[in-house]
Order: sequence, then C-alpha cells, then structure tokens
Amino acid sequence: MSDNQEVILTLPEAIDMASVVGEQDENLRLIEGAFNARITVRGNQVRLYGNPTDVTTLCTLFSDIFERLRHEPSLDLREIRRMIDVVHTGAFAPSELHDDIVLSYHGKTIRPKTTGQKRYVDSIRNNTITFGIGPAGTGKTYLAMAMAVSALKHKDVSRIVLTRPVVEAGENLGYLPGTLSEKVDPYIRPLYDALFDMTDPEEANGMLQTGVIEIAPLAFMRGRTLNDSFIVLDEAQNTTSEQMKMFLTRLGFGSKMVVNGDTTQIDLTRGSSGLVQVQHILQHVEGINFVKFNGSDVVRHSLVAAIVNAYDVYDKRHTASSKGVHMAVQPNTNEADADEDESVQQSTRSRSENTSSLKKAPSQSTIHEEAGHRSWK
Repeated sequence: MSDNQEVILTLPEAIDMASVVGEQDENLRLIEGAFNARITVRGNQVRLYGNPTDVTTLCTLFSDIFERLRHEPSLDLREIRRMIDVVHTGAFAPSELHDDIVLSYHGKTIRPKTTGQKRYVDSIRNNTITFGIGPAGTGKTYLAMAMAVSALKHKDVSRIVLTRPVVEAGENLGYLPGTLSEKVDPYIRPLYDALFDMTDPEEANGMLQTGVIEIAPLAFMRGRTLNDSFIVLDEAQNTTSEQMKMFLTRLGFGSKMVVNGDTTQIDLTRGSSGLVQVQHILQHVEGINFVKFNGSDVVRHSLVAAIVNAYDVYDKRHTASSKGVHMAVQPNTNEADADEDESVQQSTRSRSENTSSLKKAPSQSTIHEEAGHRSWK
C-alpha cells in the first residue's frame, strides 16, 4: 500500500497553461526539483503525485500561482523561487505577501517579496521599535521608508525623521569643503533616494522644507524628544553603544522607531557597535522586536545574493580556522542560478534522498510527450 498522495488541479479558464509551466517548462522543472513529488500536465490539469506533505504544499503553491496569473501575464524564475521559499517556510502563503500592499505610488506597488520582509513589515506594524538586521539588498531601508510614508499619508504620525550616523573610514567632516549641509548630504543621500522613489518630488521637497520630513545626521538627535513621529535609523551598525542608547531614548509618545543595519559591515574605527550590543540588552523587552534577514531575502541583482553567500562561507571558514577546526565549505558557484534561495537548495538536497517510492529513473529528468500528455521525471 502506497503512502503517496495524488491531487489533480484544474487551471482556471482565464489562464494559459504556458504561463504556468514557463518557457520550455522551466517553471515546472524548478518547482519539481524543490519537492518530493511528480508533476504531470495534461490539457488544463496539473496532476501532483508524491509525498503527502509535499503535495499539500504544492497545492498551496499552484493555487497562488494561478491567482497571481489572473492579474499578471507571467512570472519569472526569480519570482517562482521566492514563492517556493515562502511555502517551504510554512510561515505564510505567497498570496499573503502579494496582498500585503505597503504603499502605492503612480501605479507602482511596494510590498514584501520574501518571508523575512513580511516578518519585518508585520513587526513594524505590531511593535513600537523594530530592529532589522541583515545583509545588503534585503530591502530594510526601502521598506522602512515605505512604511513611514504610508503612516504619514494615513495620518498615523505627523512627521517622519530619517537619520544615520556620519561615519566614513579615514575621513573627517571638518576637512571636507562646503557648508555643514553640503558636508553631511553625501552621507544621507541614500535616504533621499528612497524618499524620492516613492513620493512626488515637489511634494517631498515641500515636506522637507516645512519639517514634516526631516533627514539629519544622528548627532543632531541629541537632546530631543520625538513625539508623534515615524523615526528610521539607517546604518545602525556604525553607532557606538552610547549613540544607540541616546537614539533609542529620543522616543516620544505616539512614535514608532525602525533601526536597520548590517553587522558584517561595521566601519567604526574604535569602540564596539551599538547594534551588536543592543541585541543582548533589549531582546526580551516588550514592544521591541528583532528581525533577522539572510541571503534568501536579497531582492537586488542575482549576483548580490551570490556575493552575500560567498562572504558568509568565507566568514564561517575563517572563524572555524581561527578556532583550529577544519571546515570544508564550498560556496555556490552556479552563475545561472546564483540567486536561488539557500533554503530551496537545502530542501532539494534533502528530498532527493527519498525518491525511491516514486520509482524514478536513475538518469536525468526527461520530458515525455504522448498525445498531449507531459510528465516530468
């Protein structure tokens, strides 16, 4: 008696099966490689057969793919990978991310794209202070800005305060040419870029001139109490312990804080990072939450995910060697799939060890076409 399960899904009439399977069936190949199940397409039906847990997860995945394709002409491999990662975590359905619209501007919709980003925006909504900690390209600053602009538009706060420490290796602001504003501007330019990317330039400039939106170096926060404000501290890994304490105690009534940083990119020349220390001090304080991002949350160019992964491997190897422990770790060097989520790769390896019940051929996966019937594996 087989323990495998079979489910047949019928494609809605408004959707073309070609948009589901992808060009040269690349979507289905990617999906099947991540699960211990066989996927067969015949006409407008998708047959799933295999491990009951994986079949159930696949039902969720395909249902969300069908729903997305009602409103979008196609889904690329990067989007399919993200959806696979989301269903593998079990924390959310992909539709929960797609339906979570943080901000809309001139037809552009900002929403969380990964499980880590979804946890991040939910934490900002549900906590007074949220720390976002993780590598470059995970959307920490951009999503925090979008949440701040949304809160201002919905009149949840009366102003936005954006700040970051002015730290640059080997340079001193006093010796740079120009006024104080001209000296500081290059350091906080990324905050301006994010702001102008999601608001009308004239409206943004007006709010900057009237103080509704304030962008300033962290040192300018000292001695202030920020009431009814949405406050974002960026590049927090470059704060000292004293600066972090100073910033957090600026919190006033009706305000919300978001603190972002990457503890692998600390530029401080002396002293310890306040972002590293604060995780041990405030991790159990109610109303404060820490959200950790990883390589699977990177949403920039695919090479960014590969770079983050390679540095993680190097750091682990270096740490192990410094402790006298041999560690044979190989980074992901497949350039074609450089942005494939680590969680998907791990899941693929673990599931590939348990495929005998499906009676799959020992050779590579092939596609058979007979009278309009296509099967994988």
